[in-house]
Amino acid sequence: MMQTRPQSQYIFPNPMETDPEGEGLICLGADLAVPTLIEAYSHGLFPWFNEGDPICWWSPDPRCVIYPKDYTPSKTLLRSMKKHDYRITINQAFSKVIRSCSLPRHYANETWISEDIIQSYIDMFQQGLGYSIEVWEHETLVGGLYGIHLGKGCFGESMFSQRTDVSKIAFYVLMLIGQEQDLPWIDCQLENDHLMSLGATCISREEYLNSLQNVIKQSRIDWKKYQDSVFSSKSIALSKQLITK
Repeated sequence: MMQTRPQSQYIFPNPMETDPEGEGLICLGADLAVPTLIEAYSHGLFPWFNEGDPICWWSPDPRCVIYPKDYTPSKTLLRSMKKHDYRITINQAFSKVIRSCSLPRHYANETWISEDIIQSYIDMFQQGLGYSIEVWEHETLVGGLYGIHLGKGCFGESMFSQRTDVSKIAFYVLMLIGQEQDLPWIDCQLENDHLMSLGATCISREEYLNSLQNVIKQSRIDWKKYQDSVFSSKSIALSKQLITK
């Protein structure tokens, strides 16, 4: 059953009409309120901008996605999961994950995940439209990822890692959820070498937008199956599933 969504005060333009050359930048302005974000993602747009700049809304062509059913973890990753046996939780530390993702990386001093972005996505999570996957070493959060979801549409935002391979572990868990929930794709937004090495691919913006409208109208992902459990990376590596059938 479709969830009633709050009405946005903004109407976003059709990316195919506004940006026929496929440059990616569609419009500027609006705000980061929950109804605005829902409206934007429902039309294939996402915010990406530096702090202090106007809000920029993007719909790249091509679009980077990954198909969960086609994902296969590497042997190196499986060995690491068995060796370290991290604890994994779902939707238990969204704020910690997004704040960890916002910290500067070793290869860049700046981050696009501003305090405004953080608060807006925390608001999405509190309204049942965000998700996070957490990887723990004892009681310390050492890796994870976060994103949002609409219907069967799962949109990845960012990941972080403080130990070797732990962001890949979180990514693998997301792929297993995608397989078990029959998600057609997970949106990775923009292509990069790391995502492509994990099995992501690129499709045309037109193909993505056509698929999106059907996907977000489907019944939402059942996160309750996962978020009350604590998973073992070793057990996942051995069984290659989260929920035993």
